[in-house]
Amino acid sequence: MNILTVSQLNFYVKSLLQEDAHLKNVYLRGEISNLTDHYRSGHIYLTLKDSKCAVKAVMFAGYARSLRFRPEDGMKVLVRGSISLYEVTGSYQFIIEDMMPDGVGAMNLAFEQLKRKLSEEGLFDDAHKKPLPFLPRRIGVITSPTGAAVQDILRILRRRYPLGEIVMCPVQVQGDAAAAQLTEAVKRFNRLRCADVMILGRGGGSAEDLWAFNDEALARAVYASEIPVVSAVGHESDVALCDFVADMRASTPSAAAELVSPEPGVLHELLLQRRRQLRELIRRKLDQEKRRLDTAASARVLRSPQEIVHFRRMKLDLLHGRLRAAGTRAVSDSRTRLAALAGKLDALSPLKVLGRGYAIALKEDRVIAETNAVSEHDDITIVLTDGRLRCTVEEIRRNEQNEST
Repeated sequence: MNILTVSQLNFYVKSLLQEDAHLKNVYLRGEISNLTDHYRSGHIYLTLKDSKCAVKAVMFAGYARSLRFRPEDGMKVLVRGSISLYEVTGSYQFIIEDMMPDGVGAMNLAFEQLKRKLSEEGLFDDAHKKPLPFLPRRIGVITSPTGAAVQDILRILRRRYPLGEIVMCPVQVQGDAAAAQLTEAVKRFNRLRCADVMILGRGGGSAEDLWAFNDEALARAVYASEIPVVSAVGHESDVALCDFVADMRASTPSAAAELVSPEPGVLHELLLQRRRQLRELIRRKLDQEKRRLDTAASARVLRSPQEIVHFRRMKLDLLHGRLRAAGTRAVSDSRTRLAALAGKLDALSPLKVLGRGYAIALKEDRVIAETNAVSEHDDITIVLTDGRLRCTVEEIRRNEQNEST
């Protein structure tokens, strides 16, 4: 008897399923449920069901990256793939290789999904729209260098606004690399600040040709642009996400060139208006200066300059008299104070004391204030008002009070 392991059984059944030609390139229609999107691995796990039955399914990352829309629970889809068995659990599953919405195109669904997402985030709000400059110095153009659109743009700008400098940034406008190049071009213009306004667009084409302008990264770059952006994708009936995010949408690239350049007639009228304003300002300035000149000419200093000189001379004489009077008062006050101080000093002079009959006794040029300062037979000097006496101390008599002390 041959006994199998569970792993052997599952492997055998899986090989049978994979070898069966009827279980390859199978097309299924069903409704998505239990959707799980593993962002790290990129695999998408889901269940396909109808009104009676369900089958587990998986879409591996290599196939999932080619999807142009985001699968959601409840969405009805058409899928193509093969039947296989998941050996770990022994359950069979449907390996999805391709998926498309049932009843609506994948591109249209992807467009509506991303449009709804960006709208909910506020990227389409009018409050974010920036006005276009009236007289831009530099106009950036992001488009294909070989298409008819760029020729239309250049022709109109050169005719309507030859003063504006055109800054070209050639990019691919369709294909796998187009969206990345368009996004980088918008960011580069903002980094270098090399334009005052930008035209982003291309000529007409199929929905697939215009798909690069529905890229999410490009839409966010246009939204974040500090330079105003005019979106001109395809013809008037064509609509791209860039049209909703841009500061202004033009129906065609030619219309975009007209939007960013002033109308020649309007510019001419503006110049005429500025000239009229300049003339009026000059006239007002001349009238103002004429009034100032008339006022100055009628002033007394010009009508009678001698009178002004005479008036200034009288004022100078008045100030001179005041200065002399102030000087005389100051000298008189100083003399009075000096005399008072001299009288006080004279009253305190020792010569005054001598004049009243007093004398000063000195010993070695020092005043003798008391008897203890001298001894008998000391030589002393007596200063009188009219001279000096040289004396010798013969006897010292102290007052009784001094003796007792």
